[in-house]
Amino acid sequence: MFVQIETTPNPNSIKFLPGKIVSNNGSFEINDKNESNNELIRNLLSVNGVESIFLGKDFVSVNKYEDIEWENLKHIIISLINDYYSDGKEYVIDKDLNENLENLKDIEKKIVQILNEKIRPAVAKDGGDIKFKEFKNGIVRVQLQGSCSGCPSSTMTLKQGVQNLLCHYIPEVKQVEAI
Repeated sequence: MFVQIETTPNPNSIKFLPGKIVSNNGSFEINDKNESNNELIRNLLSVNGVESIFLGKDFVSVNKYEDIEWENLKHIIISLINDYYSDGKEYVIDKDLNENLENLKDIEKKIVQILNEKIRPAVAKDGGDIKFKEFKNGIVRVQLQGSCSGCPSSTMTLKQGVQNLLCHYIPEVKQVEAI
């Protein structure tokens, strides 16, 4: 198996593509190895210098601490991913571990739809995700995950990309904030 690496706009995050399914049902971010029983998640979060991991459909984004060099981490991460899949495993996550958004108001459903259809695919290309949290008084609050979390260009993406798009499609939206 050959794990590909893609850089992201965040210098402290790299996207690892194993060429296999990573998550069968939604994205997932975790920074505490004790919150998972999954072998790969626990092993990756045990690597000295790894701050958090983000699992997308076909990739794993790894966020490192700023004072650690990528050259000290890449080969270990690739090895752990290879070992995991070489044991015959087909995916890392098979169930949705994120919140349920069924009880949303109509305007919130529109916001989530635009996020899902127009914004999330672009954000996923950079190894991250954006999750809707709330809409109140014209302000949409979202959570940036994966490579987007802590990225130097995330404020620009949020204001010029996400906010402009949501304001265009939904006049009630006046501002977008990351929490």
